[in-house]
Amino acid sequence: MKTIKIFFSLVLLVAFTFGCKNEAKAEVKTIEIETAESTKKLDPNATYAKAEFTIDGMTCQIGCAETIQKKLGKMEGVKSAVVDFDKRLAMVEYNDSKVTTASLEATVTKVADIYNVSNMKTVEDFSK
Repeated sequence: MKTIKIFFSLVLLVAFTFGCKNEAKAEVKTIEIETAESTKKLDPNATYAKAEFTIDGMTCQIGCAETIQKKLGKMEGVKSAVVDFDKRLAMVEYNDSKVTTASLEATVTKVADIYNVSNMKTVEDFSK
């Protein structure tokens, strides 16, 4: 009986020592992220205009200003859009054959009913 115990102990020891050689290896995955800027095709022959306007009704930087900036930036024909929460100012560079100041205003007011656009003007250079 003692011999059987030693035999089984030896078998278990060998099984654990040599049987579990599968090492867990970390799997590396590469994910490509598309940004609005990388997917936009800008027309090199287009005439780009710049507009500045005041947005009233914003209450926070992330929920309001960044949301409006993203919506303006995703519009077809918009080259760039920046919304400054502190100054309540939006600055948009756009293709004037595809985008109008009225469509910029409509995009802002579609985000939420509390936003009001005022002092819409086209400019040569943005305010500092």
